[in-house]
Amino acid sequence: MAKTSYINIDPSLEGAFYGGVQPGDRFTFARVIRKNLLLSRTQKIKLAGRSLFSIIADVWRGLSTVTKGLWSTAADEVGLSGWQLFVSDYAARLANGLEGVTTPSTLHQARFGNLHIESPANEAKISQLHPRSYYVKQKVAGKKNMYSPILVTEDLSLPFILGLNYKTNLSASGADPYAKLYARFWYSYQGRNLEQDLVIDLDLVTNWKNAENTLTTLETIIVRYDLYIHLHDVVGDLYFDHVKAYHSGQNWARDPNCKDIDANFTRNFYQVPKSWVGIITSEGVDFESIYKDF
Repeated sequence: MAKTSYINIDPSLEGAFYGGVQPGDRFTFARVIRKNLLLSRTQKIKLAGRSLFSIIADVWRGLSTVTKGLWSTAADEVGLSGWQLFVSDYAARLANGLEGVTTPSTLHQARFGNLHIESPANEAKISQLHPRSYYVKQKVAGKKNMYSPILVTEDLSLPFILGLNYKTNLSASGADPYAKLYARFWYSYQGRNLEQDLVIDLDLVTNWKNAENTLTTLETIIVRYDLYIHLHDVVGDLYFDHVKAYHSGQNWARDPNCKDIDANFTRNFYQVPKSWVGIITSEGVDFESIYKDF
């Protein structure tokens, strides 16, 4: 196979050339690869017939105007249209072998976070780290499936609003059962290194609900903060969505809609930290994003 580092294309042939190739790996081994455009009419019909979109579109068309309005209301929470959220939700239902159409909710949409704990474990803690500077994986504007690692600087200014939507089914398995979400702020004051927690105590058993707490003042400038979810002396499940770490005019929580809370970033995005990492984990503890029909 011939390899070239540079080619000079006749201007009259540029359209045909770029119509037949596409970028390959643009980070570690830059190259172009062939586009697979030669599909017969029969192949196109078969592909369309197997597409989930044709199935989902038929179901969507069968919904009432009122039900579509409920999907649109729920979709506003995540910046989507009602149709886009329905596609995401119904595709997840099909992948999990579930029938019917769920009732849309403004408190959780499609996939959400799940922290599960069972015997022999009775304690679990996960954390989302927020140093002043870190990398995130960000979509390239104008490109359908292109992402780049972007360095962001998070200068914190109060007030700070901590929040989430959650559902729990936990039972006590020790003398001090509790579940909580908290932000720990690190700061220096009068020569001392100090810390302060902003805590949301979570009910051990509840249906989906919203919870928030606000920090308005501290003695001095905050160096950094981290988020924690901590389950202690309990077994069962915590489900959560719409995580909020709001300050300086925006929500800084990574993966706030919990699409993939334990995603690993590798290869070209190795410098991007995981959205949530295990701090206290052992046999019987698991955390991931799931789809579940409530």
